[in-house]
Amino acid sequence: MKNEKEILKWFNNELSGKEIEDLKRSEDLQTLEKINHYASQFEAPEVDIRAALEAFEARNHSKKEPKIRTLNYKVFYRVAALLAIVSASAYLLFSNSITSFETSTAQTKSVTLPDHSEAILNSVSKLSFNEKKWAVKRDLTLEGEAFFRVRKGQAFTVSTASGTVKVLGTQFNVKRRKNYFEVTCYQGLVRVDYKQAAIKLPPGKTFRVINGTIEEVENFKAKKPSWLEQESSFDKIPLDQVIAELERQYDIKIKTEGVDTSKLFTGSFSHANKQIALQAVTIPLKLSYRVEGKTIIFYNYGVK
Repeated sequence: MKNEKEILKWFNNELSGKEIEDLKRSEDLQTLEKINHYASQFEAPEVDIRAALEAFEARNHSKKEPKIRTLNYKVFYRVAALLAIVSASAYLLFSNSITSFETSTAQTKSVTLPDHSEAILNSVSKLSFNEKKWAVKRDLTLEGEAFFRVRKGQAFTVSTASGTVKVLGTQFNVKRRKNYFEVTCYQGLVRVDYKQAAIKLPPGKTFRVINGTIEEVENFKAKKPSWLEQESSFDKIPLDQVIAELERQYDIKIKTEGVDTSKLFTGSFSHANKQIALQAVTIPLKLSYRVEGKTIIFYNYGVK
């Protein structure tokens, strides 16, 4: 409020009319009226008034200015970054259960799946699945080629970039390479979903697509694919697909000079001897080859 002298004048009713009006418009009138009320309850009003005055002043002076704290943005950003890293790590740890297996050139790999089904990968292939969800959903993704022995149970699905294969319990081979998609059934029943069609394959049947065209394939009696015996077999397959398989099995680079790579090849080559394998492919097609460093050149017989 004002000063001590003005407060005492108010208690003694010595304020002028203007001073009273000013007091009524101020914040202090209510507080002073309370002090006056409590002071009137004591026998020694003068002493009590001064004590009340001191208490009033002490209360106003004891109000502390609010503390303003400046946010340390460096610390804030560090904490935020740490929380983000911890959250991301926890997510990857607990939600990402994708298991993958891969093979490199001239390599095969046998994989035992969570339900004890078996997958054998041919060279340069990749198989992946969600192990956490396997008990309720036997779904796999394949890039390349693999042979499967599937235990009976709920649906078993192999997805590729060209089509999907679904079985319950069987043995089958799936090959998906560039411009090539083939599913072969050796046991049980296989369903192939390709574009808008669903094709069912019993044992001895093959579904094949080359360069976007569905090919007719003769029935077979083999119990498993030849590549499991270290041999690649072909039945009326374009030469460019055969060359690609040679490169995968022997880690070599093959180029052609004046050769029609769309011509069809029927035959096989061994994975055990590169020279014999090259001869097994070139001789039936009346081709020759020469070696230039790490590259092998195929050319027409009699042309140098």
